[in-house]
Amino acid sequence: MRISNPCFFSSSVMYSEKEDMFRIVGSGGHLIGSWDLRKHKYTPTIQRLQFQNLPELSKAKRELLHSCHTSEHLVESRTTGETFMLKWYKRTAKTIYRTERMETEALMVFKIDDEGGNAVYTQDIGDLCIFLTRSESFCVPACSVRRMRRNRVKIMDVDEITVVDLAAQSWK
Repeated sequence: MRISNPCFFSSSVMYSEKEDMFRIVGSGGHLIGSWDLRKHKYTPTIQRLQFQNLPELSKAKRELLHSCHTSEHLVESRTTGETFMLKWYKRTAKTIYRTERMETEALMVFKIDDEGGNAVYTQDIGDLCIFLTRSESFCVPACSVRRMRRNRVKIMDVDEITVVDLAAQSWK
């Protein structure tokens, strides 16, 4: 697989069982590249996303998010067939030991409409929970995981392990 577009250089690759191909989100989350290695090894199919239903952000929150390190991650639910893109906002924070580490400031979840290229912001992923990591993120029904409730994202990173309740996030 060869990627010539630099916006894909820092993104992780996801294998989509639903599409039977590899998918990768471009930096900023506006493009998704898809590769079916049997058909287009060197030229991906590119899908442009249009963001919809974005939350109203206060000026202070907008400025804070712009100052954060942002990464985008694709996750597919095998049980529902839905594809989600997560925008993960992290910032530097000091610990009680006066060392610095990165911690989550915010998390936005978008449901991807594969037909129309829409990325619809949502705070409700239903009875699912998502596990977000730097390696491979995944999505499962909440009932299949002990001590995990629906509509949550569990973040497991070098600097933190935390759970985000999507419905409880405030954008003020």
